[in-house]
Amino acid sequence: MHIGFLLPEYPHEKLPKSAGIGTSTQNLIKALIDNEIKITIFTYFQDIEEVFQDGEITIHKIKLRKYPLLTWKLNEGIIEKYINKIIKKDKIDVLEVVDWTGISANMNFNIPQVMRLHGSDTFFCHLEDREIKKANFNREKNAFQKADKIIAVSQFVAEKTNALFFESKQITVIPNGIYVDDFQPEISKRKEGVVLYFGTLIRKKGIFELAYIFNKLIQKNKNCSLLLVGNDAIDATEQRSTWELFQEKVSKKALAKVNYIGTVNYDKMKELINEASVCVFPSLAESFGMVTIEAMALEKPFVNTDYPWAHEIVVDGETGFLANPKSHQEFAKKINILLTDEKLASTMAKNARKEALKRFNITEIATQNIKVYTSLISKND
Repeated sequence: MHIGFLLPEYPHEKLPKSAGIGTSTQNLIKALIDNEIKITIFTYFQDIEEVFQDGEITIHKIKLRKYPLLTWKLNEGIIEKYINKIIKKDKIDVLEVVDWTGISANMNFNIPQVMRLHGSDTFFCHLEDREIKKANFNREKNAFQKADKIIAVSQFVAEKTNALFFESKQITVIPNGIYVDDFQPEISKRKEGVVLYFGTLIRKKGIFELAYIFNKLIQKNKNCSLLLVGNDAIDATEQRSTWELFQEKVSKKALAKVNYIGTVNYDKMKELINEASVCVFPSLAESFGMVTIEAMALEKPFVNTDYPWAHEIVVDGETGFLANPKSHQEFAKKINILLTDEKLASTMAKNARKEALKRFNITEIATQNIKVYTSLISKND
């Protein structure tokens, strides 16, 4: 079996910085390769045209061509032609596409397409109460309608996407996963009082809510500190650095206890999670929380957002705490409970790891994906 992936991002030094879609797809692809499945990745809107190997994976960078008019439409044709040529040459069986901006909407391929719902622009605009660009909505809806099979990373994103596009398509829910053996808890490395946020510094992840939460927390617990790890985004509303805006929202007393270190590699990130006392995920808009299951696998107590997608991952009060990020006092209170009640924090953390091992093992999740690919190939024969 040979699966192609059409992606806006993927973690590799020859490609631009990657976020959640790239990380979760990389985990899946590694597990597919373990099952002797051949993989080809197509990344679009790149700086140069290039083909290279990443171990057993073939990666194609498709260059963005800029024109005075119709740049997107003309590039759609270039991408379609390029991929069809490789499909024929390398005998690709299924092409997986993502929902983000509906890149596949106006492309036709001679093999089945499976779309994975990570969360479209329409989806996130709805959650953030922002206006969606009409062109993005139309492309995303068209791409959604034409996919032969649809996989969603959560029941929430499946139901919400169907509703937003006025559809009732059958959608298979398969969560993202991790290599659980790569996540080994090291309790001895824990540093007292360290509250860790990791992920992009961006409004939709609740980073500004975290500023207000930490203001409340530092009043309750003067011995705690906040560590921020991740890429700094330009805020869509104010067109300024999110980190700069964050600093303006915390009190002087709180800011003295905040440390922002930017992005780190995956291994360093796991080390920082092990060192933390508590992890926090105050996201306002999400389809599935990769950072949450990583913290769970590393046996880390955490406070997560009390929004619908989180309930598919977390059992409140058992595997972690859930709280509304906009309820700053309540969120801070739950963080402080985990900082001060070591017995409860330890019990929750152990429960969280057991849940992660049981539900988010990428080896088992890959098998579910293979069943979907196989059903498409059988139907196409």
